[in-house]
Amino acid sequence: MTAVTDEDQGKGDGTGKPDGRADGRWDDGLIARRAAAAEAREAEETAPPTPAEDDAEPQVEAYAPADGPLPTRLDALRELVGLSRARLDRDTLAEAGRVLDEAAARQRLSSRHTVIAVAGATGSGKSTLFNALAGAPISDTGLRRPTTSQPIACSWTDGAAGLLDRLAVPGRLRRRPHPGPAAFDEALQGLVLVDLPDHDSAATEHRDQVDRVLALVDAVVWVVDPEKYADAALHERYLRPLAGHAEVTFVVLNQTDRLPGEAADLVLDDLRRLLDEDGIALGEHGEPGATVMSLSALTGDGVPELREMIGRFVSDRTAATRRLSADVDAAAARLRKVYVADGRPGLGERAREEFTDRLAEAVGAAAAGQAAEREWRRNASRACGTPWLRLWRWYENRGLPGSLDRMGQALTPPEEELTARQRVEQAVRIVADDAADGLPGPWAQAVREAAFTGAQGLPEALDELAAKAGTPGASKRGGGTETGRSTVPQLGGRPPKPPRPKWWPAAVLAQASMTLLQIFGGLWLVGQIIGVLEPGLVTPALIMLAGVVGGPLVEWACAAAIRGPARRYGQDAERRLREAAAGCGRARVLDPVAAELVRYREVRERYVTVTEFSTTGR
Repeated sequence: MTAVTDEDQGKGDGTGKPDGRADGRWDDGLIARRAAAAEAREAEETAPPTPAEDDAEPQVEAYAPADGPLPTRLDALRELVGLSRARLDRDTLAEAGRVLDEAAARQRLSSRHTVIAVAGATGSGKSTLFNALAGAPISDTGLRRPTTSQPIACSWTDGAAGLLDRLAVPGRLRRRPHPGPAAFDEALQGLVLVDLPDHDSAATEHRDQVDRVLALVDAVVWVVDPEKYADAALHERYLRPLAGHAEVTFVVLNQTDRLPGEAADLVLDDLRRLLDEDGIALGEHGEPGATVMSLSALTGDGVPELREMIGRFVSDRTAATRRLSADVDAAAARLRKVYVADGRPGLGERAREEFTDRLAEAVGAAAAGQAAEREWRRNASRACGTPWLRLWRWYENRGLPGSLDRMGQALTPPEEELTARQRVEQAVRIVADDAADGLPGPWAQAVREAAFTGAQGLPEALDELAAKAGTPGASKRGGGTETGRSTVPQLGGRPPKPPRPKWWPAAVLAQASMTLLQIFGGLWLVGQIIGVLEPGLVTPALIMLAGVVGGPLVEWACAAAIRGPARRYGQDAERRLREAAAGCGRARVLDPVAAELVRYREVRERYVTVTEFSTTGR
């Protein structure tokens, strides 16, 4: 590689002296010129700081982007981050937060200026190109590597102090272009050119400065040379990650004067191929994308063309907006996996109905309906049954051995009672999985957490509902404490007595009449037997037989009449308990899950707004 020295820069200002001096001191040797340059730098560093020329005017003009989608996208991204803070970890949202902070900082500064960084590897000639664009030897070039140790800025107009403060460019390294055609080029008015340290420097602080400044500038000119244009460090660390910033990227193949014949075109074509593999869109044939060209900063070949391209770029005054849009695109692309679902997540009506069915099964709604129906029938039998049947029922209610109630309790499967809590937990797990199906990982986890958190205490609440309904085994369904007792007070062992139909008094009167006939006929027969009454078995026997037969007939007729109302009463009891269990499950599980799904839909809408006007296709 050809070494670039101060002699290559062609110093001179028309005074007749090689370095512009008029005092006649010896200055015609390389050592003398280097000594003079070293003295000048030392004097500049030790002198008290003077205000930079671009500080002469206060920073009064704030960033005023043209009408476009960027403000809407930034607002949507800001809302997206705000809605997601409670659901996503800080590291996931860090890049989006940085983009919002940098966008706000850039929008507070001048919109008349375009900040372009000149970046490159050691020996690529970026400082020489920087000087050629500025028309003055502002940045040092030489044999020693790396030459540039700190960012050096050259601003064509006043008012860029705030931008340079943001880049942390010290005042002593802020320059103005040398008076000449480049300085007075109307197209370059508003340009702030920054020469960066080498991105492959052995000094870690130099690389850190490059990374910091590249994240803040509006555009970048990458300077590559024929030897390092395919360097993996350049492509993997910078060009490939910044592929979405193609519209604010210039890639310049420098030192073409070292390539013979058509070698420069071949190298340039290979460079385009590598950029295409990096995913960088090339701005050819009027299409938006990166500008790729070749030149020689040392000979000046191609520099005017690059200056003209930069001039059109600066005159457009959209570089900052395009850079911020590309930053938003990159942040949105990184967040895609946490906002974009594979399917159509949600909680459908079928999932809700299945959840209600499982809760009804766990709370014993069907058993409660059957118990209510039996209770209706039992009350009817008590009211309309024969006295002898009432005595038998009284015997049952005393709880004597062999009673039907005790037999019914003994027939209650204990394993069914013990698995009621498990049924509730399974119902919650299934509905949570249905709601979270297809959601991105963090939101699926949030939905499950909402379901399981709301389900705490649900078995006990269902147990209380079952206790109110008098469902058998209700005290064991809810789980309870470690001792096996329910944590919910039981509110009764049987449901309230059902209302009696209007025809029940008539049925009771008829049954009483049949009973009186039996008693009257029986007494008549007894009187005849003991001789008190005249003998005659037919009449009292018929009267007694009418009572004996009529009692069961009345009871049978009542049983047939109450079959339909009893069934409806049981179904109504089952429906009420089912609705109560559904309301409890809805309030504790379904509503929190639905709230999480609504939040996800809100953030998804914001994310769509962020990506809707993407300029990079991400």
